[in-house]
Amino acid sequence: MRLSQYFLPVLKETPKEAQIASHRLMLRAGMIQQSSAGIYSWLPLGKRVLDKIATIVREEQDRSGALEILMPTLQPAEIWQESGRYDDYGAEMLRVKDRHDRDMLYGPTNEEQVTDIFRSHVRSYKALPLNLYHIQWKFRDEVRPRFGIMRGREFLMKDAYSFDLDADGARTAYNKMFVSYLKTFARMGLTAIPMEADTGPIGGDMSHEFIILAETGESGVYFHKDWLKADLLAEIDYDADLQPFVDKFTSIYARADEKHDPATCPVDDADLMTMRGIEIGHIFYFGTKYSAAMGAVVSGPDGKNVPVHMGSYGIGVSRLVGGIIEASHDDKGIIWPDSVAPFGVAVVNLKPGDAVCDAASQSLYDQLAAAGCDPLIDDRDERPGAKLAAMDLIGIPWQIVVGPRGMDNGVVEVKRRKTGETSEVPPEAALTMVCAKSKARLES
Repeated sequence: MRLSQYFLPVLKETPKEAQIASHRLMLRAGMIQQSSAGIYSWLPLGKRVLDKIATIVREEQDRSGALEILMPTLQPAEIWQESGRYDDYGAEMLRVKDRHDRDMLYGPTNEEQVTDIFRSHVRSYKALPLNLYHIQWKFRDEVRPRFGIMRGREFLMKDAYSFDLDADGARTAYNKMFVSYLKTFARMGLTAIPMEADTGPIGGDMSHEFIILAETGESGVYFHKDWLKADLLAEIDYDADLQPFVDKFTSIYARADEKHDPATCPVDDADLMTMRGIEIGHIFYFGTKYSAAMGAVVSGPDGKNVPVHMGSYGIGVSRLVGGIIEASHDDKGIIWPDSVAPFGVAVVNLKPGDAVCDAASQSLYDQLAAAGCDPLIDDRDERPGAKLAAMDLIGIPWQIVVGPRGMDNGVVEVKRRKTGETSEVPPEAALTMVCAKSKARLES
């Protein structure tokens, strides 16, 4: 991609309305533009990141055995009336009438819709287990949308819903999602710590929020330092018993501040860490709450009809964009993990129009593209300082800087955005360095 032909409306000044780092940086980096309160257009750079995050989520859901569908954004009110939630949900639900005066709503979540799909097609326990997921835009009419995409009204979510014959089967489904979530977030360069959440009247231990650590997080979290060195990318056989794996990680202490009691905390002060955190995912078992109310039953091995046991599993796909920025930025801009960066490497031509710089930059770009390194070439006629500042702002993991002075000496400058480390090497060595290290990080 040539930056001279790209749409990247970078802002020099920070908009006054932006209160947190992710909101400021997404606006400044030309990733989003506000359409109305809590609703944003995603511009090319932001859309690339959003798509890469969605791809990782989708791949890990598929590996766990979940099946992708796509449900409508507009839902009939009748199914919500069946579940009893239509009147209970509150003002956050956007209720509308179509031209035939039928009550509709813009979906804030999809438990009713997916239960209706299930009950329309599944009659026997032999079709179980089943897990259906989709990645779809949601709308919740927040009274005070703020913090950019972190608390907006329209957002992109991954929802998965499991269907099982009994509670034991539901636990198996829950464990698959638990493991899948650990792997999903780890692939994005994040340590997402599962913390036990309220289960309401269902009770039990099958509700967890996944929290990433960020200095600007919404709430305090307490956790054992072992979380910072946990291997969350281990190879998993989803057909095996995953309970030992789940037990391993739930046994490492982690509590949100409202659930942490210093008097009963089992962790020594020397091993206990506290930081701020951001919720990016939630998994929850709700038994037969919706299936019983909506008649989602199957015939069991004994021939008797029983309501299926269900669970729901959410990941805030668009929220993750902001969460990653909150967890990974500095005073210069965004620091993207390699796996979700909008581009893998930027070739910065400091002097477009110079024959030597143009040729070297184009050659580097072509070879990086051929190697699958997802390059961007900055060929704009701009001041060198402005170009380098823009690359730092948008957070490209690697920069290869081509300038007349370096070309006179047969070298280019390679910069790693995360560390700020730079080195001057011949162009061939720059290719080897960037491609090898990028591939290693993506594979890890």
